[in-house]
This record gives sequence, C-alpha cells and structure tokens, in this order.
Amino acid sequence: MACDLWLVPLVDVLCHSPENPFHHDLAVYDRVLTQSGLPPLPVYSYMPGLSGDVAPVAGFDYDALHFLRRAYLLQLTGLDVTPGDGLGDDYAQMLEMFESTAEQSHLVWHYDHAGAYVPVDFPTPLVDDELLASGGPLGSSHGLLRELEAIAPALGIDPQNPPPAPLPPAPTTLDEPAAPIPYDDSPFARERHVWLGLHAAATRSLGQGSMIIFG
Repeated sequence: MACDLWLVPLVDVLCHSPENPFHHDLAVYDRVLTQSGLPPLPVYSYMPGLSGDVAPVAGFDYDALHFLRRAYLLQLTGLDVTPGDGLGDDYAQMLEMFESTAEQSHLVWHYDHAGAYVPVDFPTPLVDDELLASGGPLGSSHGLLRELEAIAPALGIDPQNPPPAPLPPAPTTLDEPAAPIPYDDSPFARERHVWLGLHAAATRSLGQGSMIIFG
C-alpha cells in the first residue's frame, strides 16, 4: 500500500487557529515534550512565500519503507546490510529479537499510518499511553536525519551529497497502491528511494520548522 509523507508548517496562523485539525495532536506533543524536560514545539510567524502549506513531500510503498528500516536495524545490530527481497517473517523476527534496540530508533520505531516527527532534538523516540493509543511514538526530525546519514553509505549514498530527491507523487488513500516508481539499478533501489524521500522530509522539516506526518 502507498505511504505519503506530509509537511505541516508550525506557523502561528495554523497552530493558533481554532479550526486547526492538528490542535489535539500538537497539545499531546507539547505535553510529552515538556514532561520529558524538552522545549515545546516551536511556533514561527507565518511568512508568505517562505512558510509553505500543508503538502506532501514524498511517497513510497510500505514494503519499501520496511526494507529501509530492516537495513538500518541490521546495521545497528552489527549484521551485514543486505538488500531486502521479500519481508516475510524476516523483518518481524528481527523486531522481536532486537525489540529494545528498535525502540531506540527514530527511523524504525514509528507507526506507519500516524504519528509525527517534530523539529525538536531528543535522542530516542518519546512515548506514553496517550501517544500509543493515537499516533504512536513521537520522533525527532534531527534524530531521523542522523539515522538516515548513518545508513546512507551502506546503501551507496553519500549523505553529504545525496542524489536529488524524487518529486512527491499525487496524494493517495490508505488502501491505494503507490504509483509505479522508476527505481535505479542498485540492489538497494527500493531502500534508496525511501531514503531520499525521508531525507528530503527531514531536511525541510528542520529548515522550514515543519513537522512530518504520515498520510
């Protein structure tokens, strides 16, 4: 199935609007951040032409996302990073075997259809009962970017000079397959495609002051 990544600018005209559809989520994220001794979500002044709109930034299929998560988990646990050729029970078994390690990762430990990455730096994903009941663990865009840079060389990507990110596709519904993608000829083609989309989302999240959500 298809997975879209969206950027939600943390600007005053959205965050302080009574019609903000993310009002409850933002309140939960602020509570969890402050209870963890972290600063609340930054809210910026809207600047036409710079702040942007709520918009898709990347798209890929969920299997490909899990292939990238699998590659990073292999690296974390000191195993050889090999291309994924079919998830089967392999990835699920890895998550069970290395559960505590997976729960330390912003890339790996994140719900597929909900939750967010926010432009606040913290070392491991944040979680409490309310988060798990709704959006899942809260990730850091800084942490996500660090992990993407760590796995990049194993995928044949120079994290300091990555290839251009693909253009975001038209938004999809949750039960709709991702649009066909012209993968490169690398054995890690699917992992690389997801890496480029997540990297674009993380860098823009930090540069623009936006949160990343799955759609």
